[in-house]
Amino acid sequence: MGDQPMDATERFERALQERKNAHHVLRLYIAGNTLRSAQAIAKLHEICETHLKGRYELEVIDIYQQPDLARDGQVLAAPTLIKLLPPPLRRIIGDLSRVERILVGLDLEPVEKPARKEDSASDA
Repeated sequence: MGDQPMDATERFERALQERKNAHHVLRLYIAGNTLRSAQAIAKLHEICETHLKGRYELEVIDIYQQPDLARDGQVLAAPTLIKLLPPPLRRIIGDLSRVERILVGLDLEPVEKPARKEDSASDA
């Protein structure tokens, strides 16, 4: 009798909380030891440490050194970021410098920036 079924709102809120705490498995395909590859790796590390600290695994695959893995992953261009977990699988192909694009692709919410002093002063 004490266990009542959850209503839709409770289920939705629980699902949102689980999504926020989910472990992410990411695979980044790069093309050789180039400036563009290094920038993609650095930007992705920065995003993961900001938004997924302690809740992600990142595997970097050089398509020149491991072409079989690129073929198996159906990767046609680099850089390509694939989010394997949590579902659904997502692919982000090309420029990884735009943080908002990456966050949307990973189903993450941006970290809120603190209001600037000028903004709060103009509200008074």
